Amino acid sequence: MKASDAVTRDGLTGLPDRTSFEAILEAALEEAEKETGSVSLGVLDIDFFGRLNEEHGRAAGDAALVDLARALAEAFDGKGTPCRYGGDAMAVVMPGAEKEHAFLALETFRAEYSGTRTLTVDGSDPLVLEIRLGGGLAASPDDGTKQVDLINKANDALYRAKVSGRDKVCLAREEKMVTKTSHYTQGQLTGLRRLAEREGIGEAVLLREGLNDLLRKYNA
Repeated sequence: MKASDAVTRDGLTGLPDRTSFEAILEAALEEAEKETGSVSLGVLDIDFFGRLNEEHGRAAGDAALVDLARALAEAFDGKGTPCRYGGDAMAVVMPGAEKEHAFLALETFRAEYSGTRTLTVDGSDPLVLEIRLGGGLAASPDDGTKQVDLINKANDALYRAKVSGRDKVCLAREEKMVTKTSHYTQGQLTGLRRLAEREGIGEAVLLREGLNDLLRKYNA
């Protein structure tokens, strides 16, 4: 999204709305393509949001969305751009974030936010609710380089989080997320970070390049 482009904001949460979200994501993908970098997209929503509205009223649902938007803006300040995606769904565009780091950030937020929340509804007495979140994550270039691919795959991952038990974050592809620190020494990780910074290439891109060279060497 160009600096000259105006961000249109959702009237309830104050976050960038769906139109601005798409422009922000497209701009991040275009920049990543130039720099051979990564973009991660997280989608979160409130588990059983319809039930919340039915049991406590629409005003309570709105208060929950405002609270979630505020928490996302604080948690991802400087790390990504939270947006109102639609309904109770929020999206977080994370330019430069590789899948591993984005997953940990989104899952950490989910785990810390989910639980007892105290909401103020239309100036009445505080309403205490148990709120849980579900999430889906897709990352470019691993899961595609087009906006539509990333959105569809993040939504598919969110759906899988719902049908597999809720209160979790799922990846676009069913794979076990293992941090790099499980496989590499601290010295190797430091060297990888320095090389990525020097060459202006994402760490994941360098690791894939190295793995491809290894597979070619052994004809695997």
